Amino acid sequence: MPPPRDHPSYQLHRKQMWTQILIPILLSAIIFIAIIVLTSLATFRGDGDVTRWAAISTIWLVLPVMLAGLMLLIILIAIIYLLGRLIGIIPPYSHQAQRFVYQIEGYVRRGTDMLVRPALLVDAIKSQIKKAVEHR
Repeated sequence: MPPPRDHPSYQLHRKQMWTQILIPILLSAIIFIAIIVLTSLATFRGDGDVTRWAAISTIWLVLPVMLAGLMLLIILIAIIYLLGRLIGIIPPYSHQAQRFVYQIEGYVRRGTDMLVRPALLVDAIKSQIKKAVEHR
């Protein structure tokens, strides 16, 4: 069962919907259509300067792209600045981390060499036996 539509909050909602949503949208649409009509009349009349209006249209088309590019440039500059500040902090800790990783790399190399050495020795013995058999 839907709620009654005569309570004060519903009435306030209806009033706000018109004053805060529908009227601004309708006025914006009317203004937008009026600009289109006036631009069309000024452009396509007998003495209208099509080249000038084409340039104006291009400006309006390029303007949002330029603003977006400016925002991206500002973000990029902020990232570069923050990375510059971060690089001032990182070197001592990165040197310690790098030294630790090199130690681990040495341990891993020695461990893998020890694991692989018996297999390489068996392959070397096999190849020596194969050479000795072939030369007979």
